[in-house]
Amino acid sequence: MTRIPTGRLFRTATGSDLVLTRTFRALADDVWAALTEPERTARWFGPWEGEGGPGGTVRVRMVFEEQAPWMEVRVDACDPPRRLAVSTQDEAGVWRLEVLLVEVDGDTELRLVHHLDTEEGIGEVGPGWEFYLDMLVASREGTPQPVFDDYYPSMKGYFERLREGERAAARLPATP
Repeated sequence: MTRIPTGRLFRTATGSDLVLTRTFRALADDVWAALTEPERTARWFGPWEGEGGPGGTVRVRMVFEEQAPWMEVRVDACDPPRRLAVSTQDEAGVWRLEVLLVEVDGDTELRLVHHLDTEEGIGEVGPGWEFYLDMLVASREGTPQPVFDDYYPSMKGYFERLREGERAAARLPATP
């Protein structure tokens, strides 16, 4: 199946933000639950355990990754059902992520913001987030899960072109 990449790259005063969005015909509380309840995150990202409040650390099992590793994720900010900011560190460096939800007339827009310190590797990172967000969509709609091979390597060039500036990269203020 051909997938269309949606990510955009915004240059900020502190680096770059890779932003991907999805819109759900659902209230923000329901989308929030899909992002924060372990039994629901297990359907599209992986289950988690631990203290999920601000300043807490949870362990997430990456069940859709090779060898299904566990990783520690720090909850940097949590403002239900509008904003969740987390960070984690691995061999690739520090990952700072933010999910913002905006509800209008019963529809909720989810904005995933990956705050990048460097744009190196965006050709791999972008397709991964497209895949996971479509996994979230499938888990909510009860449709078949997407296949990662439909995202990578076919989307790699799109995201690398964002880095190269072939698509206009707007200046945005840093997200709070």
